[in-house]
Amino acid sequence: MSKINGIRTGCRDVFHSYLVHDARYDGTLEIPVIEPESALPNRLISFSKALKSDDYDQWVHFYEDDGGFERVWNKPGVYLPKLKQFNGVITPDFSLYRDMPLVMQAWNSYRGKALGHWWQSNGMTVLPNVRTGDERTYDFCYNGIIPGSTICVGSHGCMKIREERKYFSKGLKATVSRLHPACIVVYGSAPDDIFSEYINMGIRILQFDSEYSLSRDKTGA
Repeated sequence: MSKINGIRTGCRDVFHSYLVHDARYDGTLEIPVIEPESALPNRLISFSKALKSDDYDQWVHFYEDDGGFERVWNKPGVYLPKLKQFNGVITPDFSLYRDMPLVMQAWNSYRGKALGHWWQSNGMTVLPNVRTGDERTYDFCYNGIIPGSTICVGSHGCMKIREERKYFSKGLKATVSRLHPACIVVYGSAPDDIFSEYINMGIRILQFDSEYSLSRDKTGA
């Protein structure tokens, strides 16, 4: 891991280099490092709902459509004061669709960790989201995450379709093998056939139902 970034005077910062001006980098693609945190979420709220909430005793997540939180990348400073009022945040879950060019998937992995680093540098408590695509993404999606720390994954939308479930399960296995996490925070279901193996390994699984699932429970759907 190294520190390589500098500030260029007289240039418009179109790629938001200020987010990582003091970052350490990891891997050949130089992904910003998220420092380990000991805190764990008590409750979760989506970014879109957090903007309208004054209940700050919870953590903000980004397990929603990219269009709902692309703005936090475009104008990070606008949302910083609001996000700082919550207990903590999970780094953004920018999509890694398998039919996206790999360079775009790597860019999305970078963006989430760049924001996470910047939030940490502004005094916020941050946990890293891990999003995998196919096997090609394993070369960069774990960069910037310290092995043995707490990680977060989103399973919502990945369990009902057989192909998506297969890729999620395979990606989680690679994640555990690479990162050896002490705790995995799961947004969405954590079915036994996928997660029991890791519970038996001594990994703590901290599961939160998705907002969609909770809304269905309330309506009886």
